[in-house]
Amino acid sequence: MEELLPRVAVDLAKLSAVCQQSKLSGRDIWLEIGFGGGEHLASDAQAHPDVSFIGCEPFVNGVAKLLMQIDAQGLHNIRIHHGDAMDVLVALPNAALGKVNILYPDPWPKLRHRKRRFVSDRTLAELARVMRPGAQLRFATDIDDYAGWTLARILRSPDFEWPASSSADWLTPWAGWPGTRYEAKAFREGRSPAYLTFIRR
Repeated sequence: MEELLPRVAVDLAKLSAVCQQSKLSGRDIWLEIGFGGGEHLASDAQAHPDVSFIGCEPFVNGVAKLLMQIDAQGLHNIRIHHGDAMDVLVALPNAALGKVNILYPDPWPKLRHRKRRFVSDRTLAELARVMRPGAQLRFATDIDDYAGWTLARILRSPDFEWPASSSADWLTPWAGWPGTRYEAKAFREGRSPAYLTFIRR
């Protein structure tokens, strides 16, 4: 945390310029919101060395676990924001991202807390601004109510669509999916995750 994080931390003040430089060089940028223990993000970065990754995670244990994987695997294409993902979204320029992953976000199951869920009309509007047309928004959850909540907001959004090719097989993980600790917990407790893919119009 003391040595590696400062070297890989996102500088919000310079993020727009960095994205512009990546665009000019033809390098894609993918964002993962709430990377947990970092298993998926590290696997994605290793499989796609030509892509620049930004991972957002507010919890220190998750950040520390991803830093260990970055160090052990020699990953050079991950930048970390140890804080609220909305800070990164606001700092990003228009149409900067080629893919966004939201994997097993906090479901806030109590009715009075649901307004805290990350997926909202406001968040989708901000995601639409920073994603280029045709970019994928991937969402995974093991909470049926959150899957329905997300679909309802996607379907009323003018900026995203749920293509037939994705909606036909939403119980099957994506190709190359490494799994996460949250998914393993869901299986142990008898819950079937949903894997939803949306496209920026």
